[in-house]
Amino acid sequence: MRPPSPILDRTDWPPNYVQVWAWRQHQVRRLMREPALIAGAYEYYRTRPVEWITHWADTYDPRNAGTGRPTRMPLIPFAAQVELIEFVVACIRGEVGGLVEKSRDMGATWICCAVSVWMWLYWPGAAIGWGSRKEALVDKLGDPDSIFEKMRMILDGLPGFFLPDGYNRKEHATYMRIVNPDNGATITGEAGDNIGRGGRKLVYFKDEAAHYERPEVIEAALGDNTRVPIDISSVNGTGNVFERRRKAGVDWTGEIEPGRTHVFVMDWRDHPDKDERWYEERRKRAETEGLLHIFEQEVNRNYSASVEGIVIPSAWVQSAIDAHLKLGWDISGGKVAGLDVADEGGDKNALAIRHGVLLEYVDDWARGDTGQTTRRAVAECAKQNVLDIQYDSIGVGAGVKAEANRLAAEGELPKGMQFTPWNAGSAPNEPDERVERGDRDTPTNRDFYANLKAQAWWELRRRFERTHQAVTEDAQYSIDDMISIPSTIPKLNQLTSELSQATYGHSGAMKIKIDKTPAGTRSPNLADAVAMCYCPIRITRYTLAAVR
Repeated sequence: MRPPSPILDRTDWPPNYVQVWAWRQHQVRRLMREPALIAGAYEYYRTRPVEWITHWADTYDPRNAGTGRPTRMPLIPFAAQVELIEFVVACIRGEVGGLVEKSRDMGATWICCAVSVWMWLYWPGAAIGWGSRKEALVDKLGDPDSIFEKMRMILDGLPGFFLPDGYNRKEHATYMRIVNPDNGATITGEAGDNIGRGGRKLVYFKDEAAHYERPEVIEAALGDNTRVPIDISSVNGTGNVFERRRKAGVDWTGEIEPGRTHVFVMDWRDHPDKDERWYEERRKRAETEGLLHIFEQEVNRNYSASVEGIVIPSAWVQSAIDAHLKLGWDISGGKVAGLDVADEGGDKNALAIRHGVLLEYVDDWARGDTGQTTRRAVAECAKQNVLDIQYDSIGVGAGVKAEANRLAAEGELPKGMQFTPWNAGSAPNEPDERVERGDRDTPTNRDFYANLKAQAWWELRRRFERTHQAVTEDAQYSIDDMISIPSTIPKLNQLTSELSQATYGHSGAMKIKIDKTPAGTRSPNLADAVAMCYCPIRITRYTLAAVR
């Protein structure tokens, strides 16, 4: 009989719980018959948290009552949950902070509870902390919605031979405290402002961290308490500690960067039970009930859901993901790249490439000199057969053209590759053209936009709006006026967040102006590069002379 495996393909969801229970019963009977194997089984799981959770941990979902699915069932992780297990363990071993940004109902807390129990069993002396904003959320005896009751349920479901010598539930799994009498490991809980006051910890999990009333107080207490704080939360607006830490963190790629908070994203698409139909049903219900802003926060992880004046609403960005597949587009047209050059203060370079209306590539990297930036952009564009590169030409970006000229003079620039300066503060493209081309009742570009940056972001907004209407309302637009982002594109989560960061307002002359970095945010480099490549400078003789 084969042991159960994590669900790595959504076509295999839901798990066959009957087979899992049968396997568990078979293993228990076998180990009871041959006690000599118990020590070997115990050692097997010492370094295998994914297998231990898959084989022996339980979870609970009361919503399954009456549906034919069990309410208490084996905790069989799906692919994103497997990666979350690996992420948590890597953060602990690397002694770095972690942050889990999640859509609602992704099972993140259950997974972290299971990892906590696994460490409690196998890591002698481990001190594990858990906190949330209210005491009842941390522990409420008999309530599986509370964190500690989840862990007690996992322990209750284990075969007795996996439990520590001398373990007694009434004595060792008490209110907000679970003690391993065999190896000294502990799991303790705290709530509200008391989080972090209970002494030093190997790791401290903060559940729903974005929703704390006084997070700065908690951060002060935790600063010397643990080297590994792990925040787990859905989003809750901008400017709070959770959002600032997320923006300052580095997205998890499987590698540890010392001194950085590592960010693990659990998007609703990662759940095998959720698809586009589920999403649209939830969105429409929220819209009908006047709760679309809550839906945006809880499902789309939209920090700016309640912020006024967002240039590109998150719902529009979500509609554009795989729009070419949803609407059956035949992608064609030229390729254009946008290169956003890093400024001072820890900024990053970013490159975006589109093929017609399809965004094919985005990436960002730590700033180097402009020569390095130019050469990296040239290499990537050459690989993807891109000849037109729009580059940020103001400030340090001015050095890009000099390096491009050097490469051309030495025969190292691909034939036909052209660098066009893109100055965000310059006048809009086609200043005398109408905002709605051909419609004389709309203002001219020079009267509507404060500068090229405003025009680029607003035209990008209009692409997303048309795409959203085409996807959700079957509105008819020219494909050339829309946009699609493949769900497989690198750094999708970072990109979608950045696209919905910028806000708009009006200048003293009542022209549209853009604020890319509202209070508490960092420069949206990927989104800037996308705006550039979807609003290329029109090449004229004057422009070419300036480039030369």
